[in-house]
Amino acid sequence: MAICSSLFVKMCESENKHFYLCVLEIFALLGLLALVLWLSLRPKSPSYTIVDITIPNSGLENGAQNGSIVYILEIENSNKDSSIFYDTSVLTFYYGQDKVAEKTIPPFHQGRGKTRSELGDMDANPQVWRAVRNSISNATAEFKVTLLTKIRYKTWGIKSKQHGQDLQGTIPIGKDGKLSVHEFLQCIMLRPIYCLETINHNS
Repeated sequence: MAICSSLFVKMCESENKHFYLCVLEIFALLGLLALVLWLSLRPKSPSYTIVDITIPNSGLENGAQNGSIVYILEIENSNKDSSIFYDTSVLTFYYGQDKVAEKTIPPFHQGRGKTRSELGDMDANPQVWRAVRNSISNATAEFKVTLLTKIRYKTWGIKSKQHGQDLQGTIPIGKDGKLSVHEFLQCIMLRPIYCLETINHNS
């Protein structure tokens, strides 16, 4: 009788262990599926590209005290499952440490897999334009361009929290006042800034 009781207890313990093992395997499988689903649906950051820039000839003439910058900025949302809501964006051009011009882009919504072209012009800061003009005439001009904004993704009808975008790029300008390009460089992509400050942050 004692032997039968002992066998019964061992069988129960074995069945319990098998049950708990099955439960653990199910949870592990569900966790793996959740991870794969999250990675497949995780939105990619939009890309920002300066595809053209022009300094009108009136600003390049000798003695010109004022100038302007005409640009085309392409903003691409490559996500197939997420649209993007953009807050106000600030596009700024610098020559060295001096601010040359700044443009505010109003908030907008971008659909899934869409590319938006922003054509704009900015009046340049006359206090630094002479140095810019001389640099362009010597074919040594470079602008640093920065873009600041915040975005929200909308995936399957659900909006994400805000994500900060802090990007920059360097733009070479030729003597003709246009984007200096060659066969390997047809446009300038703005890339995230990585440093110790709160950059590309969530808020």
